[in-house]
Formats: sequence, structure tokens, C-alpha cells
Amino acid sequence: MGVRTREPAVSGQFYPSERKHLAETVKHLLQEAPFRKAEATPKGLIVPHAGYIYSGEVAAYGFSLLEDSGKKWKRVVAIGPAHTAMIHELAADTSDFWKTPLGKVKVQRNGFPELSAAHRSEHCLEVELPFLQYLLGDFEWVPLVAGHIDPKAWAEAVMEKLDDDTLLLISSDLSHYYDYNRANLLDHRTIAAIEALDYEEMENIGIACGKAPILIALRIAREKGWQCRLLKYLNSGDITGDHSSVVGYASFVFY
Repeated sequence: MGVRTREPAVSGQFYPSERKHLAETVKHLLQEAPFRKAEATPKGLIVPHAGYIYSGEVAAYGFSLLEDSGKKWKRVVAIGPAHTAMIHELAADTSDFWKTPLGKVKVQRNGFPELSAAHRSEHCLEVELPFLQYLLGDFEWVPLVAGHIDPKAWAEAVMEKLDDDTLLLISSDLSHYYDYNRANLLDHRTIAAIEALDYEEMENIGIACGKAPILIALRIAREKGWQCRLLKYLNSGDITGDHSSVVGYASFVFY
């Protein structure tokens, strides 16, 4: 069997398909994010995964901390929600490499169940990859998609993959398709639960498409004694001006 490469699924839709344009877009988004001196070396991020015109600004608040920290991570364990496949596991990909217009990233074999169908058309991890490629250069990638799972049952397996050279990346948007005021109310309840590492509150009232991945991160953070900080919150209504039906976006860092 030859080398298997996952081709981009949403290039030209969620982000630019031409290499130079994509690099310039990522650079601009990172430069527009205000400088924040890191309290400590980041251990993980939660970032949104919509098209760059909608959530790129918010995502850049998280990714910019990687640039400012001065550390170069050798591996990224990335977890997002399954949008395109009905699965009941935390699924790895069968590919050897993932490709974007910025090049290829090696997939590290990781011991999680492999299901290529869960990744083939999925956007939630692909949209994060150009930011990582731009900032980290040479690194390996553990892409995982969560379906209908018990987050507590998988948190230990994820935690075993984390060391000082590994970044945990959670890909999630917040509430979907509420009016602007209702979305703000719901999203700030979710944000409060995440910042407090309140697993039970997030499990019961938190609204996010990546709820299971976030719960895995909260479980790990509590075990490892991490703290969590909100970096930026917006919803699509702040960008488009349409407040009738919005999607929430937030970036967080774990220290």
C-alpha cells in the first residue's frame, strides 16, 4: 500500500485555495489579533472552525499565543466534532499525511480506532491546519473526530498522548442559529463553564457543536491542574450584521 494523503475538502470554501493567498490571509489574521503576553506556555487551545471570514478573527486570538510563546511544538493532538459521519468513537484517520495549500503534515499513528470516512469530508480540523502550518512549520498531527461518545471514557487515552512537546487543540463553535441576544446569553453560560473547568455544568447546559471534545479537554485540565482563559468571543452577527440567526465563536487557552 502506498502513501495515503488526505486531500483538502474545504479549500476554496472555508479558506483560500491558493498558497500565497492563504499564507497572506493567515498572516493578516494573526497580525490583527492584539498582542497578549502569555501567562505561561500554552498547553492547549479551543478555537472555532467556521470559514475564515466568519471565525478566523476569533481563531487567531488563540493561535497568536503560539507565536508569542516562542515554543515550537513537535506534535498537535487535535479533536473536533463529527459533522459528516455518524460514529460512536473517537476516530483517527487512516491517512499518512494531510494536505493543504501550504503543504503536507505527517499524521502520527496513535492507537485510536481509524475511520477514514469520518475525516474525508470533515472541515473542523482541516481549517485549523493552515494556522498550525504557518506557525509551527515542521510538526506531526494526531487528528481525531468525536462522534456520540462518553468523553470521560476517552479522556485518559488522549491524556496519555500529551507531553511537554505536544499541544492539545480543540475545534468547536458555540451555539447555532439562535437570535443574537439569545445566542449571547447561552454562549456566555457556556464560556463561564469552560473557564471554570466545570465539567458537570458544561455537560448539562453547555451548548457547542464540539461539546464532547471540550468535555475531554476539561477532564484533562482538571486532572493536570491547568487553568483556562477566554481570549475572544464573537458571533456571526457581529461580523455580518444579521442578528436573526447566528453562530457563536470563542477562543480559549489552557495554561
